[in-house]
Amino acid sequence: MRLFRIFDLFVVMALGLMLPLTGARAEADLSGNEILALAREAAGGDGWANAQTLSLSGHAIFYGPKGPEPRSIADDYRMWRIFDADREAAHGADGKVRIIAKSGEKLLFEVGFDGQTTWTERGITPQAEADAFWASNFGFGIIRQADKPGFTATRLADDRIDGHPLYMVLLTDPKGGETLFGIDQQSHAIRSMGFRTPKGWHHRTYDDFVELNNPRWLQARHVTLYYDGRKSNEVFWTTTRVNEEIDPALFQPPAAMLPVPAD
Repeated sequence: MRLFRIFDLFVVMALGLMLPLTGARAEADLSGNEILALAREAAGGDGWANAQTLSLSGHAIFYGPKGPEPRSIADDYRMWRIFDADREAAHGADGKVRIIAKSGEKLLFEVGFDGQTTWTERGITPQAEADAFWASNFGFGIIRQADKPGFTATRLADDRIDGHPLYMVLLTDPKGGETLFGIDQQSHAIRSMGFRTPKGWHHRTYDDFVELNNPRWLQARHVTLYYDGRKSNEVFWTTTRVNEEIDPALFQPPAAMLPVPAD
């Protein structure tokens, strides 16, 4: 009888060792597409991927090329987006966007894109300059298109950020643009993103997540942006609105910026 009990104990121990190995093997077998599908579901599923508009507000800190102190602080930082459901290029302007940064009553900067024209508080931005600007800033939203034809998701070596183990996936869009995403191995939240830009390697980290409802939406309230490893700015979002109607006029440049029609 004792021999059988010892044998049973060995069986239980062997099964206990096999279960973690099975889980580890399952994680190792996940493809890039499967990991991004997990991230999509964690972010909010189809409601997140097919969102039409997004409005965010909060505050932001901007750092200069030298010194530890902030270059400026925007106590009022806002962004409005109308998404392009057919987006194919990761690092170009798409849909419509407007961003305003203010310190008290002082305007620090603003930038808008109405679907064709990019403008700032200084006026209309020349096309080449606009293309370089958006190529240095746009990239996160392309993950919403990852399951569409023409996109390729390649799993790379796992990594870790701020103590969180990550799956690393390189997403290539149909035009050849590449974006590296870091997906939390436990929560499947999108914790990092990176891509090459005219300003160098751009890297972002996402933290302090909150899950909203109607639609279900996982929002990072703390976003940190780096260029070539140097911290450029931090954004702290406090208010998130999804799929609320936005007046298209919000994205248009002020009439004073537009050329006067010839007689």
